[in-house]
Amino acid sequence: MTNGYTDIKNADMMLIMGGNPAENHPCGFKWAIEAKRTRNAKMIVVDPRFTRTAATADLFCQIRAGADIAFLGGMIKYAIDNNRIAKDYLVNYTNAAFIVKDGFKLPDDGLYSGFDPATQVYDKSTWNYQEGGDMSHAAAAAIVSAPALAAASNRPEPRGSESGEDPQQASQGGPQTPGGHGQGYQGASPAGAKATESAKPTPMLPPNVAYDLTLQHPRSVFQLLKQQYSRYTPEMVERITGIPKDQFLKAADLYTSIRKDGDMKKAGTVIYAVGWTQHTFGTQIIRTAAMLQLIMGNVGRAGGGVNALRGHSNIQGATDMGGVFDIWPGYLKVPNPADVDLKTYLKRITPTPSKPNNWDSFNYWSNTPKFAVSYLKAMYGDAATKDNDFAFQYMPKIDRNYSWTQLWDNMYRGKVQGMFAFGMNGVAIGPDSQKNIEALKKADWLVVGEIYPDETSEFWRSPGISADDAKNIQTTVYRLPCAGFAEKDGSMTNSSRWLQWKNIAVPPPGQARLDQDIVAQIFLRTRDLYKSEGGKFPDPILNLAWKYTDPQHPSLSEVAKEYNGKALADLTDPKTQQVIKTGQQLPGFAWLKDDGTTSCGCWIYCGCWTEAGPQLARRSTEDPSGLGIYQNWAWSWPANRRVLYNRASCDPSGKPWDPDRKQVWWNEATQTWVGNDVPDFKADSNPKDHMGPFIMNPEGVGRIFGPLAAFADGPFPEHYEPFESPVTNPLHPNQQTNPVVKKFTTPADKYGTTKDGFNIICTTYRLTEHYHYWTKNNPMNVQLIPEPFVEIPVELANDLGIKGGDNVKVTSARSYYVAKAFVTKRIKPMTVDGKMVYQIGIPIHQGYRGIQEDADRNARTIVNRLSPTVTDPNAYTPEFKGFLVKLEKA
Repeated sequence: MTNGYTDIKNADMMLIMGGNPAENHPCGFKWAIEAKRTRNAKMIVVDPRFTRTAATADLFCQIRAGADIAFLGGMIKYAIDNNRIAKDYLVNYTNAAFIVKDGFKLPDDGLYSGFDPATQVYDKSTWNYQEGGDMSHAAAAAIVSAPALAAASNRPEPRGSESGEDPQQASQGGPQTPGGHGQGYQGASPAGAKATESAKPTPMLPPNVAYDLTLQHPRSVFQLLKQQYSRYTPEMVERITGIPKDQFLKAADLYTSIRKDGDMKKAGTVIYAVGWTQHTFGTQIIRTAAMLQLIMGNVGRAGGGVNALRGHSNIQGATDMGGVFDIWPGYLKVPNPADVDLKTYLKRITPTPSKPNNWDSFNYWSNTPKFAVSYLKAMYGDAATKDNDFAFQYMPKIDRNYSWTQLWDNMYRGKVQGMFAFGMNGVAIGPDSQKNIEALKKADWLVVGEIYPDETSEFWRSPGISADDAKNIQTTVYRLPCAGFAEKDGSMTNSSRWLQWKNIAVPPPGQARLDQDIVAQIFLRTRDLYKSEGGKFPDPILNLAWKYTDPQHPSLSEVAKEYNGKALADLTDPKTQQVIKTGQQLPGFAWLKDDGTTSCGCWIYCGCWTEAGPQLARRSTEDPSGLGIYQNWAWSWPANRRVLYNRASCDPSGKPWDPDRKQVWWNEATQTWVGNDVPDFKADSNPKDHMGPFIMNPEGVGRIFGPLAAFADGPFPEHYEPFESPVTNPLHPNQQTNPVVKKFTTPADKYGTTKDGFNIICTTYRLTEHYHYWTKNNPMNVQLIPEPFVEIPVELANDLGIKGGDNVKVTSARSYYVAKAFVTKRIKPMTVDGKMVYQIGIPIHQGYRGIQEDADRNARTIVNRLSPTVTDPNAYTPEFKGFLVKLEKA
């Protein structure tokens, strides 16, 4: 979240899409209700189902699953057409005025410039800014030549591969190399070795960007934005989303009303969850929302922002800690084999400013060397020295895609022999659970750390596997009983980026062990084997820093201190003369060095456990500003800052847009930024210097246009159909789906079409009464929701002769699912591009292990047997939220 749960109470307008917080995040949703109660805030809910969240809305729109970009793109068009944009914010705080290179083509035909159909990868060299200066005076001349520009932009582009990917490898298992995928802020530096093998040099952002403050130049980002979404008319939005034109216009008018007549005091927030992320264009849905918020001046504001509701209490923390394959803790990029030494690696991943010459950019990622070297010191301690590149060569380097779906595909193909599954029920999670079961049958071994037996730890109990079949499965399974959340201490990082320490309530039962004890003891035994038997390149194991008081049972408080970081030599602040002694905890990441004198396991967490103690354990509820900042409750990364980019809460002169909701402001007397929140800005940057508030971008401003390799599938979001769709793409029939999404190609990977009879859209969701796949083992939760069901529109049920309580069978191209019919008016038939379309919904929770399952009281099928193995090319998230099925009585 750019803001946080408690900040939602400051909103004047709320757009909730891709999430159902009333049921899935009920504690957080109280703040949305608080905004309605105390500020008369308005709430718009857009969802395929009429949910409990929708029941509290001022306006509800039922949308076809997977049509969100069309809806949001239509909102952008409406805001621009009706002048409901934040002009000063747009010009000064976004890249709207930047000029894009000649030769860049918008996707009128569904493809941006540079697409290579042979590799399904874009050459992104035209997705860049033009070098130059102030072109405001040249805008008129450029407008005259615009027709010629348009003609040039429609010329066929040279075809070329950016990734150098082996076509045979790509066809054998979906996306293998990360070269064609998005790289976020690190816009010019792909992740994998294959991406750097091209003879063509990697393009870089220009240091001096051409710009037009009048926003009239035809290649300005703003004019390209207008052109891109000019096709997203209310009529087109209706054709794609199924939302009637008059309803869409009501929603667009209501949301943008906060900018009516140039009003800048009000703020609107966008709230979403996995209903957006779990699509083959999920990243771009979120991008579209961010762009809407930028043009309306809502980012950095109290009551504004783009706010993701995470599905578990520590999903945010897992990502922060590098819980995915292509980042280190603190969102540092993982090295690739082309990074021959630390210098090469740091040069590749450290951005340089790219902005108009007379603007300023903090470009805070320029401190990447300090973050990376301090991380290496935390990993390898005394073994990490300047002479050995701070042990850089000890770290793994990625040369391909190791994402979740790819790992299971590799196991299915026999390339992965074993797996540790701790707190991850990979069979139930899917996608295509049956493929994952087949993959586990081929594995040599499986280690599961859990609190209950689950579908993964007992995959051989899956329906369809007989006792004789099970005897032929040679996979050795080790089941390790772990501790539940109340049986261990530690911290969790919630959606608000708050690190909150919790204490142990009860000890683990029986032979159950703490997670860190299990990991520690496996590591120590592995290290002993290397010591006694040797092995290839043992250095990373033998030299790993492990200086815990009890190495067999590391204290999580010691681990937390390690992530915070400490001084390895006496440090002195040259401005304040403050001294940090050797061995002392660091007060914040501004103290980190790239010379080996600091250690820090995760730079964004630096400040959470200082010499003053565990800041993440604080529980003070005072809130002097009344803005829900709660500065002394827990600790929020970065630097205990509660709203990111809060410099944007002020106008260019440093005065708050809304004096009644003062977050930060420029203090002329002290020549510093001060505030109720911690300023997310260079403390002494005078507003006259025109430093951009988006300090993590090289440009210093918010990105409406995502340049170079920031995104795999386009610098602006474009509507593509889900991989399985009941209709042809109304925008460009010849380009149905996201062009860079690749199919997995094993015999298990099957995809449905309407020609095969799969003509109903299926989406999945969670229930308040269950927590993913665990609570089906808890009698109280089972009593509340004892069995699975399928939510079916009344009209569809009537067509098929289905009544509430009937057993029904849902079938996709991959497998089937059996449960009782829940016939409802909460989902209605929709007209999509002139065609009647039905949608159904299925909760995710039940499977073939649990109280009811073990008693044979349900069909013991898993909903993710239905979902397809296709993923978003930027985040690699599977498409759980919109695929095709057929429905019949069981």
